[in-house]
Amino acid sequence: MEQEMLCEITRQARAAAEELLDTADLKPGDIFVVGCSSSEIVGGHIGKDSSMEAARAVLEGVLPAVQARGLWLAAQCCEHLNRALVLERAAAEKYGYEEVNAVPQPHAGGSWATNCWQAFTDPVLVEEIRAGAGLDIGGTLIGMHLRRVAVPVRLSFDHIGKAHFLCARCRPKYIGGERAVYQQM
Repeated sequence: MEQEMLCEITRQARAAAEELLDTADLKPGDIFVVGCSSSEIVGGHIGKDSSMEAARAVLEGVLPAVQARGLWLAAQCCEHLNRALVLERAAAEKYGYEEVNAVPQPHAGGSWATNCWQAFTDPVLVEEIRAGAGLDIGGTLIGMHLRRVAVPVRLSFDHIGKAHFLCARCRPKYIGGERAVYQQM
């Protein structure tokens, strides 16, 4: 892949992460989840055209934005590992997430998760988390790893490379307040 394109992917990924994090109201120590189809970024079909280079470019954009805010990055694996997540051991222990026994590979977990596994200080794989916000690049379906209630966030742009992305932040559930009055029949 051309260096110019990789630099653009990094720039777009960082811009998306920073813009989302500016609205997400996360606190230091919270988890930010990213699902990323490198196949979609390079113009292929999800799960078919994995690119370690494109995934690394995304990581180089997202990780500094997340770390600058004192957050933990969780990297969602692909369906071959049941969308398990790469997370730093310290974060998994803090939240009581149980470690599972697998190591992502480019075609079994995905290039995104593989790059994160290689870049993290002490990575572990966990089955599920409850993140406070997330970025879904290329239709990887991160919703199962977000806290209730997820709120869609529209950014000023919607593509990284050739992949469409969606964002969400989470808010506490609303309870109480006015109730409709029901008449008995």
